[in-house]
Amino acid sequence: MSYQALYRVWRPQQFLDVVGQQHVTKTLQNALLQQKISHAYLFSGPRGTGKTSAAKILAKAVNCERAPIAEPCNECDSCIGITDGSIPDVIEIDAASNNGVEEIRDIRDKVKYAPNVVSYKVYIIDEVHMLSIGAFNALLKTLEEPPKHVIFILATTEPHKIPLTIISRCQRFDFKRITARDIVGRMTHIADESGVQYEEKALHVVARAAEGGMRDALSLLDQAISFSQDRVTVDDALTVTGAVSQVYLNRLAKAIFDNEVADALQALEELLFQGKDPARLTEDLVLYFRDMLLHQTAPNLEESLERVMLDEDFKALAERVSPQHIYRFIDILNDAQQEMKFTNHARIYIEVSIVKLCQIEVENKVASPEIGQLIQKVQSLENELNQLKAKGVPAQQESVPAPKKRAPSSRKGFKVATGMVQEVLKTATKEDLNLIKSRWGEMLEILNQRQMRSQAALLNDAEPVAASTHSFILKFKYDIHCQMAMENAGFTEALGSILGQLAGTEYQPIGIPEDQWQSVREDFIKHQRTDDPDSAVNEEAEDPLIAEARKLVGEDLIEIRE
Repeated sequence: MSYQALYRVWRPQQFLDVVGQQHVTKTLQNALLQQKISHAYLFSGPRGTGKTSAAKILAKAVNCERAPIAEPCNECDSCIGITDGSIPDVIEIDAASNNGVEEIRDIRDKVKYAPNVVSYKVYIIDEVHMLSIGAFNALLKTLEEPPKHVIFILATTEPHKIPLTIISRCQRFDFKRITARDIVGRMTHIADESGVQYEEKALHVVARAAEGGMRDALSLLDQAISFSQDRVTVDDALTVTGAVSQVYLNRLAKAIFDNEVADALQALEELLFQGKDPARLTEDLVLYFRDMLLHQTAPNLEESLERVMLDEDFKALAERVSPQHIYRFIDILNDAQQEMKFTNHARIYIEVSIVKLCQIEVENKVASPEIGQLIQKVQSLENELNQLKAKGVPAQQESVPAPKKRAPSSRKGFKVATGMVQEVLKTATKEDLNLIKSRWGEMLEILNQRQMRSQAALLNDAEPVAASTHSFILKFKYDIHCQMAMENAGFTEALGSILGQLAGTEYQPIGIPEDQWQSVREDFIKHQRTDDPDSAVNEEAEDPLIAEARKLVGEDLIEIRE
C-alpha cells in the first residue's frame, strides 16, 4: 500500500520527538554522552506513550557511527539500517506471541555471539509481562550478566505482572500519560507538515479523547482527516471520537439549572438519536461538571480541564451554581455509571439521572423563599432590639432566662420505673425469659432490615434479664443507652411488636441500667420472694450452694451469673 497511517509515518526518530517524556529522554541522553549505558532497561507506562520508539532510538544511539552522541544522526549506515530493520543485530520480539521457554532459551544461546554489523546487539522485548514464569526464569541469569556487547530493553504496559527478580536487574523508566497540550502541539506540527487544514478546537477534542496516548491521538486524527471534506472541523472530531458537542452539554446544564426537565430530556433524546452511547454521555457529563468545579476553584489551571473549552456559555453557567450542587451532580451521575455496568437498559439510568439533577434545583428553589422570610424576621427583630436599646430599656429585660431553667439535662441519669419492674418480677418465669432470648437474634436482624441500624446498635450491650407473660426487663450496660432507647416510643413499639410476631405474644420492654438492676433485683429477692419455684429471679436465691456462698463470703463479694 502506498498510504501509511500517521502514527507510522511520524514515529519518533530522535529523543527530541518523544513528546511528554523529558524525564526519560534527558536521563538516557546524559547516559549516552557519559558512556554509562546499562545492560538492561525496563520501559513501563500506558499505551502509545513512546516506550518502543524510545527503545529503538536508544538502539540507534548506542550503535551510531558518531557515538557517543545524545541523538542518533539518522544518516549513517547503522542508523538507517536499524530504522528500516535491515540490521539483524537489533532484534524486536513480541512477547505476546513468543512467550515460551524455548524462545527465551534461543535468545540465551545466541547472546554469546558477537554482533555482525554494529557495536551492540540490542534485544527489544515488547509486552514482556506476557512471558510465562518458566520464560522469566530462563531469562534471569542472562539478564543479570549478559555479554558486554548485549543490551536488553524490556517494554510493558503492566509492570506489576513482572517478577521482582526481573525488575531488580533493570534500570526502570516509567513513561507517563502525555498531557493534552503536548499532544495538541505534536498534532499541530504533523498537520502543518502534512498540509492538512484544521480547526484548532478540533485538535483539542482529539487530544482529550486520546486519554494521554500519542498513538491514539494520531489514529483519531487520521480518521478525522478521512471523514472530513477539505478541513477538519470540531464536528468532524466529535463524530469520530464519539464525544458530545459542548453546545449540547451547555444546553443540558442550563436546563438542569433552570429546572426545565422537559428541555433536558429533549436534549438527551436528540443526543441518543444521533447514536451517542449513554455510558459515554454520562462520562462526558461527569467530566463537564468536574471541569466546572475546577474552573470555579482554580480558574488559572486551564490545562487541568478534561472535557470543556472555556466559552462564554460555560463561564456564565459556572457562575450560577455552587460547588455543593456540583458535588451532588457528580455523585448522582457516578452512581448511574456504576449501575450501567450491570444492565442492558443504560438509557433508563441516564434519563432518571437527568430528572434527579433537575429536582435538586426544585428543592432548593422551594426552600429559598422560606429562608428569605426567616432572614427578614431576624433582621426585623434586630431592628426592634436596637430601638429598645436606644430608648434606654434595662439590659435585664433583653435577656431570656428560660434557657437557663432548661440547662440541666436529663441525661445525667435514667429514672427507672421501679414499680413496673417489681410487677414483672412478681410474675416472671424462666420459660418466658428463655422464649425471648431464643428470638433475640432474629429480632435484631429484622431491625437492621427495617433501616433501624442506629437504634439496633443500642442493644449491643443490652440483654433481657426477666420476663413475664406480656412484659420483659431489658438491662443496659450504660445509662445513656437505656435512656435513648426508652425515650424513643417508636423504637420500643417496634421492639415489642417484632418480638410479638416471633414469639406469639406482644411484649412491653422495660429498660433498666445495669447498676440499678442489681439493687432492684436484690431488694425484690429479700422482701418479695415469690412462692413459685420456677421463678427466674428466685431460682438463684433458692439454690443451697448460692445460699451457702453468701454465708461464707458475704453479700457484697458475691456476683451471680446465669
